Amino acid sequence: MKTKKDEKLSTSRNLDILSFLDQDEKKDLLRLLTAGSVDDGKSTLIGRLLFDSKRLYEDQLAALERDSKRVGHAGEEIDYALLLDGLKAEREQGITIDVAYRYFSTNKRKFIIADTPGHEQYTRNMVTGASTANLAILLVDAEKGITTQTKRHTFIVSLLGIKHVILAVNKMDLVDYDEEGFNRICKEYKEFIIRLNIPDLHFIPLSALKGDNVVDRTENLAWYNGPTMLNLLETIQVSSDNNFIDLRYPVQYVLRPDNKFRGFSAQVASGIIRKNDEIMVLPSRRRSRIKNIVTYDEEIEYAFPPQSVTVTLEDEIDISRGDMLVHPNNLPRIERQFEAMLVWMDEIPLDSGKQFLLKHTSNYTKARLDKIRYKLDVNTLHKQDADILHLNEIGRIVITTARPIYFDPYSKNKTTGSLILIDPITNNTCAVGMIIDRVSQDDMPSRITDTDRQTIYADTSLIPVKLREQKYRQKGATIWITGLHGSGKKELAYTLEKELFNSEYKTVLLDGSSIRSGLSRELDFTASDRAEHLRRVAEVSRMLNDQGLLTICNFISPTDRIRRQIAEIIGKERFYLIYVDATLEYCKKHTSRELYKKAEAGELKHIPGIDLRYEIPAQPDLIADPHKLEENVQEIINLLRDKGIVWK
Repeated sequence: MKTKKDEKLSTSRNLDILSFLDQDEKKDLLRLLTAGSVDDGKSTLIGRLLFDSKRLYEDQLAALERDSKRVGHAGEEIDYALLLDGLKAEREQGITIDVAYRYFSTNKRKFIIADTPGHEQYTRNMVTGASTANLAILLVDAEKGITTQTKRHTFIVSLLGIKHVILAVNKMDLVDYDEEGFNRICKEYKEFIIRLNIPDLHFIPLSALKGDNVVDRTENLAWYNGPTMLNLLETIQVSSDNNFIDLRYPVQYVLRPDNKFRGFSAQVASGIIRKNDEIMVLPSRRRSRIKNIVTYDEEIEYAFPPQSVTVTLEDEIDISRGDMLVHPNNLPRIERQFEAMLVWMDEIPLDSGKQFLLKHTSNYTKARLDKIRYKLDVNTLHKQDADILHLNEIGRIVITTARPIYFDPYSKNKTTGSLILIDPITNNTCAVGMIIDRVSQDDMPSRITDTDRQTIYADTSLIPVKLREQKYRQKGATIWITGLHGSGKKELAYTLEKELFNSEYKTVLLDGSSIRSGLSRELDFTASDRAEHLRRVAEVSRMLNDQGLLTICNFISPTDRIRRQIAEIIGKERFYLIYVDATLEYCKKHTSRELYKKAEAGELKHIPGIDLRYEIPAQPDLIADPHKLEENVQEIINLLRDKGIVWK
């Protein structure tokens, strides 16, 4: 049986555990990244940080010792980088390729560390890891000093708005812990960052492999009086980085658990939202007041970033995902045109003629890229003229969206100043962007050059024929299907259109009935009006072919003379005549209308095959059998492929 003493001891232990958990929950979180050149020791530093701060379990230690002997790159020493480099290729080559995230906690703070690649070809990976970081640790090899990659990583860190940077001069053991060498590196780095916006900079000499100055001080660096790496990480202040002035509350979800509650859920992007605050809803500009602020387990008086809460309003206002709550006297930019620094992340180069899907906070809209102002050489920070961006390149771009977005400059607000560009076809993330500011109409780039104006005045398209062909995987051409009423040419035309569409070719079907009811509405069936009717169809086909489209035309066109005129209008090199070889008896049986009966009774005139002669084409490009619809369709597609009109 438990005694009262045992019960008191158990209660005390439970209270201690609850107190510990409560304290742990209240610790603030620091997100940081490490970056540097290959072999500067990024992964080793983090591994050593975890090891020396005793944040590894016994099985992790055993695995680390075993892997160090088998695939390590530190000689007889333990290879702490193996704690981070999890990919097989990373272990084999001794380099970091992907972003590795590690979580650990000390008595003072919780940490999420992103170990990012050093190679230039993995710039997009580094940007991904840096996008949520509060602090960056940039490693420098004490033997090599400041390198081009150090400058590149510093620029990216500055570009992404990371205000706290620690320059860790690693491998001090290889230079006999030389103080003068350390000071020389610090001086050179300070001279470089004068052009960049990095307000909080710290320098630490250390040896990640030996453990000097990582967690504990050592006699080797007795001349250094500053904090160790862990001590600085535990004490550096980053809470002031949040924007607590400008309220930005981008609605992510409308919460309706029952008919009595209607709330709007989101993460507070910036500012402070309080009960009874007057707010404005964008884009409607309707006003109301905050009635309640609710979390998962309680109602609170106010919320601040990065808290996720649900708010209710005093008035019934139509609000949906993508709308934003702000204070009426503190509005963001509401614009369609703006400039942004883009980091291109797609294997396919930027195509300025392409339309993208732009994600901004919880909002999506279509967007186009109007102009590349310049691209940056991230190694030298030199600006270069460019018409295209390739993978990992960074450029300043003018962007126009289909509808206004509500943004702040990235330097002022990371959440409302950042964006993602998505390819609407592949759904790949093409680029991430940091908004600089809006663009006035006077500064908007003209999308028409002097060369373009000359082309326009010559009535020529600004889009080259070759470009259309590459995009559509086809050339503009006309498939002209001729035959008597009831021959099956209509079924052939519509079935062919469906097959070409399913193969993602761009087609337009022009049918006799639809053209007669619109474009040729005032014309009858006399020889002269029939010729005018077909001339109009040929002109439309020519214009569609000029745009790179395939036209399928389903018309009797009874004489060789008319068909030759049509071919001349369209262009003989892109005119393909298909004759549906059906006898008059077959046509009489398969027509849905009583044309032939009425024509034979004298009630209708100008019907080919009865009172109007139909001339069988002498040399059609293909003769179709009315009994073999599917085979006819495939033969036409094969013909187009053989002629180089469409390709796979």
